[in-house]
Parts: sequence; C-alpha cells; structure tokens
Amino acid sequence: MTKAPFFSVVMPAYGVEKYLEKAVSSILSQTIKDFEIIIVDDCSKDNSGIIADELSKSNENIKVIHHKENQGLSGARNTGLRAASGRFVFFMDPDDVVEPTLFESVVKALEKSESKVVVFGMVEDYYDANDNLNNSKEIKYCNETLYLDSAEKVRAEVINLEKATFYGYAWNKMYDREYLNKIGATFETVTLIEDIMFNISVFNEIESLIILNTAPYHYMKRMDGSLTNKFVPEYYDLHRRRVATILEQYKAWGLVNDEVRCALGCIYVRYIFSAIQINFDKRSGMNLFNRIRFIYTIYKDELFEELIPVTHSNNKAVKVMLLLLKKHSYIGTLALGRVIYVVKNKMPMIFSRLKQNR
Repeated sequence: MTKAPFFSVVMPAYGVEKYLEKAVSSILSQTIKDFEIIIVDDCSKDNSGIIADELSKSNENIKVIHHKENQGLSGARNTGLRAASGRFVFFMDPDDVVEPTLFESVVKALEKSESKVVVFGMVEDYYDANDNLNNSKEIKYCNETLYLDSAEKVRAEVINLEKATFYGYAWNKMYDREYLNKIGATFETVTLIEDIMFNISVFNEIESLIILNTAPYHYMKRMDGSLTNKFVPEYYDLHRRRVATILEQYKAWGLVNDEVRCALGCIYVRYIFSAIQINFDKRSGMNLFNRIRFIYTIYKDELFEELIPVTHSNNKAVKVMLLLLKKHSYIGTLALGRVIYVVKNKMPMIFSRLKQNR
C-alpha cells in the first residue's frame, strides 16, 4: 500500500501556459519532497493541459485531471480536493511561485503544535503589462510564529487577519484535509469572494491555528487583464456580502463590538469606493443619475448604517473617504471615485504602490 503524502498541492489550470511550469517547478524544488501535485485542467483553451501532461510524464508526484466541461476556479479546486490524499492541502494558484522552504517551515511548526490550518505571509510582486517585475513588497503577519490553541484565541485573531488581508486568501494557508472533509468544506461558485467564503466556513469551528512569521509565497499581480482588472458589475454586492458575512460570524460567536465594527467598516469603506470607481467604467452603462442613485442606495444600506457611524481610521485616504460618507456628500464621493478610476486605469503601477500602503 502506497504511503499517503504529507502535502497535496491542488493547482487549477486555465489560461496559464506562460506560468504553469514555473509554478510547478517551485513545488518540485521544495526541501521536503513528501508531496503530490494535482493539476486540474479546467478545459483550458491554451496549452495548459498539454503542459500539465508533459510535466506529469517526468515526475510521478504529479497527476493531472482534465475536466470535460469548464467548472471555473471553485469547481477545479473542489475536484482537486476530492482527489487529494495528503495530510494537508495547499491550494496554490498556477501563476504564482513559492520559496523552496515553504513545506519545511510548515512541518517544523506542526511538530511543535498540532493545527487545523497554517497561515503564512506573502511577497506581492507587481508586474507591468510587459510582464516585467516593477515592484515587490514582503507582507508578514507577525514577527514571531503564533500558536493559537483554542477556539477563543483563534476567533479573537480572525478580525486582525481580515484587517491585514490574510483571512481572505486560500493560497496563503495549509488546511488539514481530514478536517475539511469532516465539515464538508467546498468552494462556492462565486466571483471574487470564493476564497473568503471558504475560509469563513473553515474557521467557524476550528480550535487551533498556526501563523508563521515568514513570507514564502510570491503573489504575482500582473497588469495584463487578470480577473482583478476585469469589469465585475456585481462588485459591490459581492464585497458587501463578504463584510456582512464576517460580521454575522462575529455575532454568532458573541464577539461583535464597536472595535470589530470599526475594523470591518474600514474594509467596507474601501470596497464602497472601489465599487464607485467601477461605475465610471463605460461597461457599467451608468450616467450621472445612475451613479448618484447607486450612492443613495449605499447610504440607505443597513450595513452602512451599522458600520460607518462607529468607524474611524488613522489612514489618511480612509479618513477622507469616511468624511465624505458620513456627510453623505454625493459630489465629493463621486469626485473621489472618479479620481480613483483615472489613477487605476491611466497609472496602474502608481495605483499599485498606493494600494501597498493600505
């Protein structure tokens, strides 16, 4: 009987022929070799599936699953999860890379303390439209590795993880596979927020968490038409759901207070202005009246009424946004949304640097 690997790397593949081999190579270069790589070809229209098959021929640790119909990111991840046999599952994006010591650092941490989830930091690598590295920023959550050994400690930390953007990703975590199967965790088919909705369900009852003080994951942010640069008309509704669901999670835990509301309010403010700037995109079909109407609906939103009055921030940009929202300034809010839209679309690398200062 073949021994199950320690790690299962689930890697969906669609339209990533330029990056897939490099991503896989970064796993094959790990100092710990006790892993399997499951590449799920989601009916990719480029050569991703062919490249995956070639990689599997040269390495027995790699298996390839070909979807007969496109199922999207969530469907591909769910397929990979069902096929996984490792103790821990790692949902890696196929256009990113990891440092060779990632697995080793996770194993060493788990030797000190058992955990259902292990979280680690990232390096955000910003690439221009010509795929040249323009800027990098290392983002670590903590200076010393944290070992949280109770549900109370984990729940108290979740809001801080969300504030630091660490809660919402799937690729900066290792998940105990048996625990995922026990709770029936799967990725929902939804745009933009599939990771956070998955994590909300996973973290709902866990009683142990490790947060590493390292940043071994290279998150490649490219100005080349990736999902984050595409027009998503449901942007506001999706991210409103994100904030509201975390708020409901804290209410269910009996831990909601003004500090939690303030933290979520700061996040909500950013999403509001991101949604407003999207409305200046021609594809939105919005005119001035529609944009004002959109802002009006936000002002009347019960989530707005619960969070914004108790929200404050030391961040200068968020302070300005909050001032405009609290005053219900339609003209000021629209004007700032327009400025954000212009900077994001005309000066994307400058916009990226500004975002790094979040």
